[in-house]
Amino acid sequence: MKRSSANTGIAVRAGENNFAGSLTGILKVFSELTKFKITALVSFTTGLGYILSADALSFTMFYAIAGIFLLAAASSSLNHWQEKDTDALMDRTKFRPIPSGRIEPAMALYVSLGLLISGSLLLLFTTNFTTFLVGIFTFFWYNGVYTPLKRKTAFAIIPGALVGALPPVAGWTAAGGNLLDGRIIMIAAYFFIWQIPHFWLLLMLYGNDYEKGGFPTLNRIFSPEQLKRITFMWLIGNVMTAMMIPLFLYVNYMASFIGLCIISIWMIYVSIKFLRTETERKSIRNTFIAINFFTLLLITILSIDKLIKVF
Repeated sequence: MKRSSANTGIAVRAGENNFAGSLTGILKVFSELTKFKITALVSFTTGLGYILSADALSFTMFYAIAGIFLLAAASSSLNHWQEKDTDALMDRTKFRPIPSGRIEPAMALYVSLGLLISGSLLLLFTTNFTTFLVGIFTFFWYNGVYTPLKRKTAFAIIPGALVGALPPVAGWTAAGGNLLDGRIIMIAAYFFIWQIPHFWLLLMLYGNDYEKGGFPTLNRIFSPEQLKRITFMWLIGNVMTAMMIPLFLYVNYMASFIGLCIISIWMIYVSIKFLRTETERKSIRNTFIAINFFTLLLITILSIDKLIKVF
């Protein structure tokens, strides 16, 4: 049994302590609505862009990270509202806040609007106009282009991957870097390419579920074996892009370069193992975890390398 708070528009389970229970429930719904784990990663890439661009750290970095986080959270909240009907049809998403009835659709819109305004103002008044434009463009590209395009084509992720490529650019420009600098374009290229095998591995796991929601999928175009080979090529392309970063971006310490080589060799091994193993959920899931961990390691190595030099 649930009761709905007239003040919040968020459902709270009956029998819980009114304050603690509703506060816990609101925080949980907010975390899911804003896709906190994903938006946190977006913040990390924004921080990476700032660190790589700056000669010294300042509070501007935290303003940029917070502003992009708020915009990413706004985008995720709006996406929940945009896809509420299809989410209700899919097993993977039917327990999200809107289809599960834990938040009213209108409240999700209000949350998105509030986050959008907050993030926009923060970037506009604490960073610079270029960073603000990059943030706003990313928001509109995700919700205005990629989200509706998913209903039209199974290849929507390719233009949609631009969304993940831009947060490090926002961090770079917030630190005063040139928008067209080849170094940040290389970093953006990595995050662009990374998202494609990231998504297609998810597709291999939940392809049937996407079809329940009415989304066109590559499963209807390619056999599982073909899709695995295509995903493998994107995985290798992602690693090759990572290995090219030192050609564009100066790596200050040999230990950092060796670290990049080690994680790249490891990811190649994981990718080859994925190709040679039978197409089963465990193999796909392990590869999905590995490509995300590889990206976190890459961010960490590049950030630490520059931070040691700055300090």
